[in-house]
Amino acid sequence: MAMKATDAAAPDREVADGLTAAACLFHGFSDTSRLSIVRHLALGEHRVVDLTAHLGLAQSTVSQHLACLKDCGLVSSRPEGRASMWSLNHPATVMDLLAAAERLLALTGDAVTLCPTYGAGSLHGGTS
Repeated sequence: MAMKATDAAAPDREVADGLTAAACLFHGFSDTSRLSIVRHLALGEHRVVDLTAHLGLAQSTVSQHLACLKDCGLVSSRPEGRASMWSLNHPATVMDLLAAAERLLALTGDAVTLCPTYGAGSLHGGTS
């Protein structure tokens, strides 16, 4: 029985889709402000006003990044009075990922920050 070309390509497409999803996930973590927000939410629920005070970020910045993280399915909010309480959706898994990143960074040393393409001094790196 002959296999259709589209059937043979299905596993490659699934791998590509998975890699795209992974790249999107890591892009969600690629901003220092978003990472700061995620780390702070790992401590528990916070209102936007709490996050702005603790992190020294503008309210509009915090709100924009929370919207991004919410669109990625990483955070959610619940109403409390006139405010919203924000929390991580999967705190243990997110913290596991960040801990793994810290271990990898310890192994690579300054190579990541010095990378000419995505390092802190590049056009693509050092986002805030």
